[in-house]
Parts: sequence; structure tokens; C-alpha cells
Amino acid sequence: MQNAALEALGLGGEWSYEAIDVTPEQFPDRVAELPGEDFVGVNVTIPHKEAALAVADQASEAASEIGAANTLSFDGGVIHAENTDATGLISALPRPVEGLNALVLGAGGSARAAVWALAGQAASVSVWNRTPERADELVRDLSGADAGTPAEGRLAPVSGEQVRAGAYEVIVNCTAVGMEDEDPFELLPLEASRFGAGILLVDLVYSGSESRLVGAAREAGATVIDGLEVLVQQGGESLRIWTGMDPPLEVMRQAARGGS
Repeated sequence: MQNAALEALGLGGEWSYEAIDVTPEQFPDRVAELPGEDFVGVNVTIPHKEAALAVADQASEAASEIGAANTLSFDGGVIHAENTDATGLISALPRPVEGLNALVLGAGGSARAAVWALAGQAASVSVWNRTPERADELVRDLSGADAGTPAEGRLAPVSGEQVRAGAYEVIVNCTAVGMEDEDPFELLPLEASRFGAGILLVDLVYSGSESRLVGAAREAGATVIDGLEVLVQQGGESLRIWTGMDPPLEVMRQAARGGS
């Protein structure tokens, strides 16, 4: 996707984008080596998003408030952290979420960005995680008086029982459930029968094919945004940071979907 964008921008002869696999233990040292290898920046995926913020010399307001970064840029020996997950999510949504009840599943770096973004758009956000303590921590962090969260809506951790009893117009899956084609209704506190017209599902999972959660929600008549669209939007913002150029989103979208 990023290489296709670089070609479209006329930068393909000078720039390239590649994958680097690192363990959490290797992450800080590997990032420190990258500027000396002519890297101008990196996207960071799970499980390194909180560590990416920790290694940065400077951070944007969004990254600092969210407590995680998915984009690092290198300039003059300085590592700058940004979070484009939040802006990517909002850009992917088909309608405003102000005043809506939203459910975020998960409590990692992507979930933190989703909660921050939705709350900043004045949605009331509930957070569920398989480990309840992590959901509690996320809500405390993002609703603290000195956290600077631009939240106008309510933030609250919820149990599986509360999720099943609640009514949500927006559901964002920030867990890894679906990456291995697991049954989401066995592992998440969701029921296929609860989807329908008026429900917006965002599933951040992108595994090369439609997730079972997306398929079930779409079949039930819900509006669906899949992980590839959010990936395109956040990746475009990262590209803008590195190059200073407007990203060719349609080129990126086609490349992410295999040219379809």
C-alpha cells in the first residue's frame, strides 16, 4: 500500500517501505538504529504502540494523551511520535458519532486511540476487555483531569453482561479476534442478532479476507467499516507526515485490497 503510494507520488525511485519484525525486547534498540540506515520514519503495530511513545524524544498532543503511538519520524537525531490511528478511525466513519453510544472492544494501543477519538467527537464510550482491569486502567487514564482528553461524552468500563444488556449504535473491535478466523461470538460479548440497520461496526482486523464479524454484521444489515479502510486512512496520514504530500488514498485503497 505505501509503496504504491510512493510510486504514485513520484517518489518510488528514492523511497521504499518495508516490514521489520522485532520482539518487544529488541524494539528500543532497533528503533534507535533506523535513522542511521536512512529511514525517515516507521509505522508501528501491536504490540509496540505504547513502547513507541516511550522511545520518542517528542510526541504530538494526540499521542501523548492517548498514551500510544503508531507513527514515528526521524529528523536530525530526534524521534517524534504521532498517533494517526485516531484520525484514521474518524476519517473512515461514514457519519458523525456525536451523542451516540459507542462500544470499544479491547484495551491496547488501538483501543486507546479509538476511545480517545470517539470521546473527542462527543460519543459516550463504553470499554470492554477480556481482562477487566485493563479496561478500568484505560478509562482512568483517558478521563483523568490532567490527561487533556478532549472528551465530551461519557467514558466507562463495562462487563460482558453489561455489554449484552446495553444498546450501542457504534461498535469498534480493537481486539485480535478474527485474525485467525475465530468465531467472534464465542470470544466477544456480542450476539449476531443484535446487529441490524442503524448499527455501525468498525472491525480493525485485516487478515486479507472479510472477517466473520464483518460478514455477520453486513448480513444483518449493519453499516460496516473494515480494518483495511481504517488502515488506508491512518497510513495516508503517516505518509503525509513523512513526505509532506497529500496521500493518494484511492491508489492506497486499491493496493490494500489487492488491486480489486
